[in-house]
Amino acid sequence: MAEPAPESACTAGTGPYQRELEAHLGRPVDGTQSAGDCTAVRAFQRQHGVSPADGYPGVATYRTMLVVTARPDPNAAGDCPVREHRVTCVDMDRQLLWVQRGSRVVFPPVPIRTGRDAQETRPGWHEVYWRSRHHVSTLYDSPMPYAQFFDGGQALHGTPGSLYGYGGSAGCVNLTEPDAARLWDLLTEGDAVYVWGTKPGTED
Repeated sequence: MAEPAPESACTAGTGPYQRELEAHLGRPVDGTQSAGDCTAVRAFQRQHGVSPADGYPGVATYRTMLVVTARPDPNAAGDCPVREHRVTCVDMDRQLLWVQRGSRVVFPPVPIRTGRDAQETRPGWHEVYWRSRHHVSTLYDSPMPYAQFFDGGQALHGTPGSLYGYGGSAGCVNLTEPDAARLWDLLTEGDAVYVWGTKPGTED
């Protein structure tokens, strides 16, 4: 039987979230990529389905790290109000969404993309007032699958491609299509949505 091919060396350079990934992975926090850092980041990417799994500490890997870190208790800081009914929590600071009923998380945290400057997602209490499974935006002629509208045209919905480009949405809360489909199956009209924080890279 042939020997398995040796794994190629990890050669990705220093990334914009180098220090954050070093700290999370228990590596020396010096902000400079080493071969050991690269290997550790690549292992994390493979474990959590980040593609490409090349060891580069970029935005997709960092955002995945935020999800993993939040998963045990996304509302540890108490920013999302606890109610007896179901509440969809939209954390613009960490760009995360989860759903809780009381203190029990019924939809674990997932990555999102909220509004960019001048088109910010509006904070505060809202509720799902209309749902459209195969919606297409009349403003932008773009697909908005699993759209669940919660405030003046802003909706929770799936988006094709990556969540990590373009600087932000036009005000909606974008999810991956698989996450948006799972959220669609959970929520209904009248469900509460609570939005807070500031998207990184936008003005306060």
